Amino acid sequence: MSVARNQARIARDLWRRLQPLARGTPAVLQSLLADRRFGSRDRRLYREILLTAIRHARVLASLADSEDEAWAAALALGCAANRDTALFREAFASASAAPCEALAKEGSSALDLVPEWFASEVDTGEPAASVAAALLTRAPLWVRIQSDDPTAVFAEWAALNWAAAPHPTLPDAWRLPAETPATSSLAYEAGHYEIQDLGSQLILASLNIDPAIAPAARWLDACAGAGGKTLQLARLLGAAAQIDATDIRPAALNELRVRATRAGLRNIRTVPQLAPSQIGSYDGVLVDAPCSGSGTWRRSPHLMACTTLANLADAAALQGRLLDDFARYVRPGGLLVYATCSVFRRENRAVAAAFLAAHAADFDAEPSACDFGFPRMTDGPAGLAITPGLQDNDGFYVAAFRRRQATTPL
Repeated sequence: MSVARNQARIARDLWRRLQPLARGTPAVLQSLLADRRFGSRDRRLYREILLTAIRHARVLASLADSEDEAWAAALALGCAANRDTALFREAFASASAAPCEALAKEGSSALDLVPEWFASEVDTGEPAASVAAALLTRAPLWVRIQSDDPTAVFAEWAALNWAAAPHPTLPDAWRLPAETPATSSLAYEAGHYEIQDLGSQLILASLNIDPAIAPAARWLDACAGAGGKTLQLARLLGAAAQIDATDIRPAALNELRVRATRAGLRNIRTVPQLAPSQIGSYDGVLVDAPCSGSGTWRRSPHLMACTTLANLADAAALQGRLLDDFARYVRPGGLLVYATCSVFRRENRAVAAAFLAAHAADFDAEPSACDFGFPRMTDGPAGLAITPGLQDNDGFYVAAFRRRQATTPL
């Protein structure tokens, strides 16, 4: 048996063992690739083949279990061309893949690979087929500089031969080659930069957050997770500000504390549970709500196979409750920010519109201060659709609401 055919046999066996695709698929994949018979190149090869298979699961499902040749040809055509995949691609990429014509990345065929309901739900200001095609590409590596003098960062990157490229209009955003071991540098260990997708960085960058206006501002990151946006907010607001971060997951807050310490940010406080006395006390509240994660499908392609319309409905209901709850903590004149990493209307504009309708007496929609070339959603609340792929970014949505100033009785 040739090396390539053995690779195809092993990959097909791993694929069968990976079924069914579910939210726990990444952990299962990691476990499968931890097999001691695999060296580092083997792991990179099979990871690439299997991630390609996950992206194209809907089309691959049309192949019979016995069609090993067509299965290998389809994946050879779809996987990245690099040193690890060279033998596999040379052996199979030229073979007939007629059953999998939808592996093409351009045009409407991309819609054959995403859920059937995708086109009716997507809402980013771009054609559904273009959004689907972007979500089927491989994700880049974006980092955010969090050093006032990044000279040493750039010098180390150059010494490591990391070809970094800056974003044209967001000074702290830099793109590195996808396979860069970005967490292995001295600059990372010193907290001089963090890994954060460009789309995620643009959420806060699009808002009118000026520390000169309120140098001692108090903000709440209400669904902080491990704190990527918390760290960014702390940098934006400056040392005189205070950012409280809360989350229902203690482990996430523990990681946030580690990252804040590494970055030397002393204006972040983790708050496992908010007190009634904090109601109405924050200049700004960020609700980066749990969602379908559809804007990150190119990083987590398994979510395409296990996200349903019922999931979207459940997520939207939760998002509405979170907005209603955390809106109470915004002081008069303060800002409430709603964000998701979703591309679907019912999680984005529909939730924002429902909130504004229910709180019309207290809040006004506030347009983004800067759109960075992304579509402003003018039908309904003035949100910003950070459309996936437009600037090699993941997909996000952000809408802001300003609480009205309290009126003085006559």
